[in-house]
Amino acid sequence: MTNAMTSSKGPSVDFVPSSENRAAASTKIVIAGGFGVGKTTLVGSVSEIVPLRTEALVTNESLGVDDLAQTPAKSTTTVAMDFGRITLAEDLVLYLFGTPGQKRFWFMWDDLVRGAIGAIVLVDTARLDAAFAPLDYFESKNVPFIVAVNEFEGGARYPLFEVAEALALPEDVPLITVDARDRESSKRALIRITEFSLTRLAAAKRQAVG
Repeated sequence: MTNAMTSSKGPSVDFVPSSENRAAASTKIVIAGGFGVGKTTLVGSVSEIVPLRTEALVTNESLGVDDLAQTPAKSTTTVAMDFGRITLAEDLVLYLFGTPGQKRFWFMWDDLVRGAIGAIVLVDTARLDAAFAPLDYFESKNVPFIVAVNEFEGGARYPLFEVAEALALPEDVPLITVDARDRESSKRALIRITEFSLTRLAAAKRQAVG
């Protein structure tokens, strides 16, 4: 028989009860990507606590500094981070850190990524060029990551193999779709990066021992 964790956002994933004496493990996942790809939305849709947001209004002072041409309806920008939490199982809690998307705030990424087991790089197919810098960053840091194509309402849909080719993704990097507005879709993405990261970490440990 299984039970479900509950929260203000509804039930979390079902779990099989483990020992009552087992302490819950917590880990850190980074949600990254370019400006306006849905990082704040994803953290907000899935967090079981009220997410911490550090947003500022996009003002005239941003003109010439931030590229707003492709996101004319966006009126705010994350200036430090988004923070949320989700319980994936009785003994596994994920802490979510959303990175700022604007290039002038990228100097904060090193601090946000420190200690993370993995990252989700959100991608907008209308602005694939914005994905290259985040992809290069996580590759250079040797942080396991997956790529999630955010399916914006009314946005164009492309076969995932075409997206992978356009981004020149290595074959071992998982590529999925996600609707950052939808809790269940976002949760599936978090489960995928957690599984992928733990598999990579276990393989690296075996290689180090053997």
